[in-house]
Amino acid sequence: MTETSTILAPPSGVNRHRTKLQFAYDTLRGAIIRCELMPGERLIIDDLARRFEISSIPVREALRLLQSDGLVVSVAHVGATVTPISRNSIDEVFAVLEGLELVATRAAVDRATAADMEMLAGIVEEMDRALAAGSTERWADLNTHLHLTICKLAGMPMLQEMMQRAFDHWDRLRRHYFEGVLTRRAARAQAEHHALLRHLNAKDYPRVEQTIREHNQGARASYTTYLESDAGARRDPAGGPA
Repeated sequence: MTETSTILAPPSGVNRHRTKLQFAYDTLRGAIIRCELMPGERLIIDDLARRFEISSIPVREALRLLQSDGLVVSVAHVGATVTPISRNSIDEVFAVLEGLELVATRAAVDRATAADMEMLAGIVEEMDRALAAGSTERWADLNTHLHLTICKLAGMPMLQEMMQRAFDHWDRLRRHYFEGVLTRRAARAQAEHHALLRHLNAKDYPRVEQTIREHNQGARASYTTYLESDAGARRDPAGGPA
């Protein structure tokens, strides 16, 4: 495990005049999701407090909140560290996403208007352009936007909040294994997005659910296969038990 060695910049839009707890939480959360703080990295409260120019109390509370989010763990004799990525954590992320998306898409089929479907089609078209331009990072950001937009159409705020948290974990995965997984899977995933859009338009419940299952299970297989490969082992030798 490594110690935090570089100063952390707050995510864009974060106002230092917000509560100190919110500032520390937002800054640390963003750094963990962007993999500026790597899986397994040690988080030293006093060091972070000095960097943020605040007392240790809001930093400690922020770490507790991040622990409840599953982004930080407490390791005996070490302290707070960024949650490692393992085979089990990958399985969990995609199992949770699959379950949440099944609920969200079923509700979205019933509630989506013609204007909503046009909006989703616009996002998918923008994703096509990103792939054609070789901008996989842009495609990945739009991918998150697409899935969260479908979830929003379900009209369930609690579900939306849970989906956002699940996508935070996926975002960390895809950034950590960007070259090994996402750049190779994006074209296939985009074809699945087109299929999902067709089935949503047709209000074909069985095919919507089948596509969601195949989409998440295919992504999970890509990440776990890479993690278990020689390249994956070299990329993340301390990623935790498989």
